Amino acid sequence: MCSPWSGRNVSDRRLSCLWCGREIADSEVGRRRRYCRQSCRQRAYEHRKSLEGTGIPEDSVVLSAQEAADLADRWFAARCAAEDVATAVAEGADSAELAQLTDTLVALTKDAERLR
Repeated sequence: MCSPWSGRNVSDRRLSCLWCGREIADSEVGRRRRYCRQSCRQRAYEHRKSLEGTGIPEDSVVLSAQEAADLADRWFAARCAAEDVATAVAEGADSAELAQLTDTLVALTKDAERLR
């Protein structure tokens, strides 16, 4: 199951930074953190301010051409890793090899979740 809440207590929730996508731990005290660092919070503020008066919704994600290309590259690497897992399963790979391939796949998909 891929749900971020599956098998976890509410206090164990892992959240993603709204700016960079890095994982941040939910705090027991106070309100939930939205950014992993002050620099991410600052970049998000600058982004919101740059969109004022443009008609672009505040919650839009604007990527440069390089950022979009990097994101596409990360998703391509994740898809290739998924294909490697499928091939290994079809060829009857042992559990150690499958574990290694799935670890790689999970790492690549976590990296691909980042927008920046």
